[in-house]
Amino acid sequence: MVNQKNILLGVTGGIAAYKACALTSKLTQKGANVKVVMTENATKFVSPLTFQALSRHAVYTDTFDEKDPAKIAHIDIADWADIAILAPATANAIGKLANGIADDMLSTILLATQADVYIAPAMNVHMYAHPAVIQNMKQLDGWGYHFIEPGAGYLACGYVGKGRLEEPATIIETIESHQLSKKAEGNVDDKERFLQGKHVLISAGPTREKVDPVRFFTNRSSGKMGFALAEAAAQAGAEVTLIAGPTSQVVSHPQINRIDILTAEEMYQAMHANFASNDIVIKAAAVADYRPKIIYDQKMKKQDGEWQVAMERTKDILHSLGERKEGQFLVGFAAESEEPIENGLRKLAYKNLDAIVINNIAAEGAGFEGDTNVVTYINKHQNTESIPLASKKEIATQLLTLIANDLKDEVV
Repeated sequence: MVNQKNILLGVTGGIAAYKACALTSKLTQKGANVKVVMTENATKFVSPLTFQALSRHAVYTDTFDEKDPAKIAHIDIADWADIAILAPATANAIGKLANGIADDMLSTILLATQADVYIAPAMNVHMYAHPAVIQNMKQLDGWGYHFIEPGAGYLACGYVGKGRLEEPATIIETIESHQLSKKAEGNVDDKERFLQGKHVLISAGPTREKVDPVRFFTNRSSGKMGFALAEAAAQAGAEVTLIAGPTSQVVSHPQINRIDILTAEEMYQAMHANFASNDIVIKAAAVADYRPKIIYDQKMKKQDGEWQVAMERTKDILHSLGERKEGQFLVGFAAESEEPIENGLRKLAYKNLDAIVINNIAAEGAGFEGDTNVVTYINKHQNTESIPLASKKEIATQLLTLIANDLKDEVV
């Protein structure tokens, strides 16, 4: 899907700029026409000559360096591009784009282009989690920009965590996959749009239960499984409402309406407010079972001895939805480490579910935070489907197919 495409590659000033060299090379090998635009800071890490040799095109660094008097360079390149890639995308570059700032060659091109723009962030783990960066990414996501999430691992700054530029091969694979789906969008058969006309409500991510102004209880949920379900459902033609706890995950499909919440009580209220208008409801969020009984207005100071925090139960969202459902196909998730099938079956019956997805978090490649999972799907008739180790995106599509088939059988 990149062969013979005109691809603009924007390189910003981060140590990950060296990976952009490999990305340029791989795109060129796939038959793409690549033009590289660098910020001034990017040239401190990699020489423009390197990109010129790899792309076989002149490299652009200065808005006022007009090489052809018959054209305005930044507009000409913006119009020329079929696809634009920002890799690495620093927090600064993301912030400028989200706020319409055009103060160099790259930022002016990105504001002027009508091409699909793919953003591959790379930065320190704490920068990536900063509220300003998250808000900027949400803004761009809402405008239709496509994000390629960074990987987790050892970073150049010495920290270990999320923020490492995704590998060039994966960036290309992600872009090709999206371009392929976009090309087929106007000619998709019924099998691919198997949720056309359906309204789907999904919860994802963790909740945070406040102790005092600086402390809270939470869990390790990243929201990846729930977000994968939301994207897959939208791709299958559904109108999706996603209730999301605090997470760095972003959505890119225009048919996903994202509602952000923080606490278990907020999740309860949001799920119930949207429950009646949906056909399929999937609770994939890891909601806190307990919250502090007392929330302190001031930061609790360190003192001698132990500090005990009294906890109280939160509302059981899934059970309450099971009590009031009227035709909705209700699906729960069960993250278990002991007797997963037995515990999952008990939850299926007790909470009046139509199906349950059992996740044995003790299994290799399964559980929170990772990109893969291993699950077992059981419907209310106890028909069981085991889905072996696969990416959460692949599992999401398989789960939705099973749900759609069960829903079809119920209608019949």
